[in-house]
Amino acid sequence: MTLFSLDPTYTLLLVVCLGLACAFEFVNGFHDTANAVATVIYTNSLKPQQAVLLSAFLNFAGVLSGGIGVAMGIVNLLPVETLVDQNINHSVAMVLAILGTAITWNLSTWYFGLPASSSHTLIGSILGVGLAFSLMPEASGTAVNWSKAGEIGLSLLISPVFGFSLTVFLMFMLRRFVTDDSIFKEPKKDKAPPFWIRAILMLTCSSVSYAHGWNDGQKGVGLIMLILIGIVPAHFALNTSLAPAKLQASIITTRSILSDIPPTNLGAAERASITKTMNLLSDLDNVVGTAAIVPQLPEKQNFRVRKDILLASKEIDKVLASESVALTKAARKQLEASKKGLREYTDYAPRWVIYLISISLGLGTMVGWKRIVLTIGEKIGKQHLTYAQGASAEVVASLTIGLANVFTLPVSTTHVLSSGIAGSMVANKGLKNLQPATIRSILLAWVLTLPVTVIGAGLLYILLRNIL
Repeated sequence: MTLFSLDPTYTLLLVVCLGLACAFEFVNGFHDTANAVATVIYTNSLKPQQAVLLSAFLNFAGVLSGGIGVAMGIVNLLPVETLVDQNINHSVAMVLAILGTAITWNLSTWYFGLPASSSHTLIGSILGVGLAFSLMPEASGTAVNWSKAGEIGLSLLISPVFGFSLTVFLMFMLRRFVTDDSIFKEPKKDKAPPFWIRAILMLTCSSVSYAHGWNDGQKGVGLIMLILIGIVPAHFALNTSLAPAKLQASIITTRSILSDIPPTNLGAAERASITKTMNLLSDLDNVVGTAAIVPQLPEKQNFRVRKDILLASKEIDKVLASESVALTKAARKQLEASKKGLREYTDYAPRWVIYLISISLGLGTMVGWKRIVLTIGEKIGKQHLTYAQGASAEVVASLTIGLANVFTLPVSTTHVLSSGIAGSMVANKGLKNLQPATIRSILLAWVLTLPVTVIGAGLLYILLRNIL
């Protein structure tokens, strides 16, 4: 008996892919740890070993308690439903191309001590596979959710600018209202700061670590769900812990609300969305039938149910967004709840997946952090990091990542924190306080990450498809 009744070869490939996803998160851990610990280390607030252990624990906790909103953003960026067919090799090629490219680029930038973004790396790899799929004979279009890609791209673009600007403002406010000049001076070698400063820096280190686990850990969860849905859809396309009865209730409610919408003032687009949704719901009803539990559905139908739910959800969103659709406040609220009920069957992650990523990120956090710490602590600005600079940059970083988590958007912890450090240096002595060579290297890595990973993952996907 092989895992999930797969052929032994595919069982091995599945295990390899899951191992690579954990490896990506492990690398992400030591690549991004410096963002949280650099300030407490360079201000003598904590010893390096203490800072790393604290960061590792809070990264672990952040993944466990952060939910799956960001993870589903990663899954929905590449609609795996359009890529998966009866040839499981194509799914394996998709997964290996994404993971191989992402891990290689992350390790390369880490080796050179560049604070590059794991988020950019992963998203570029996913986009590369989607674009490469559009060149395949069976493709009917580009397999990329461009709406979700636009949201994520805007988030990744705005967050560093926000981090830089807000840190400059916070430094200005500190200089205006804090009378203790010691927080604006270089820390004395091997001497711990005053208790209140140390407490603030430890708190900001903790908040960045937790926020990083919450946001970046979910990217690993999304990766594993892409693997499971792509390679073993019969077991993971739907949330098997939910009963079909709840799905049928959502179908009935949605049908009832859509049927009651008066046709007056409806445009062609709205009528088409309502008709398409009703047809999809009928198809769902026929497939689900009288099944008492999801595992009772025929294995080949699980993926069909998933596709119908996602397509129906998309059309419901169009109806809700249209101003010409006459819905009462109560009906609108009920329709939104019904759509959420449908998506509970597709937007999920088993608990063991979250634990696996938590452990991988936590362990990764404890190794390999020195290279990036050196860059952040010594090479971005020309002066030694002060208490005020460290606290300001990390307060802004934790706030930015926290807001992104609320809106379930992935952001780059690396870019937010390093831009905050740069902002704190500029707030002190202007642009002349930055080290041009380091800034150029960081900007080069920022500019190159997307095109390199898009092209690399796309080429690797095409190559692996031909080999497999």
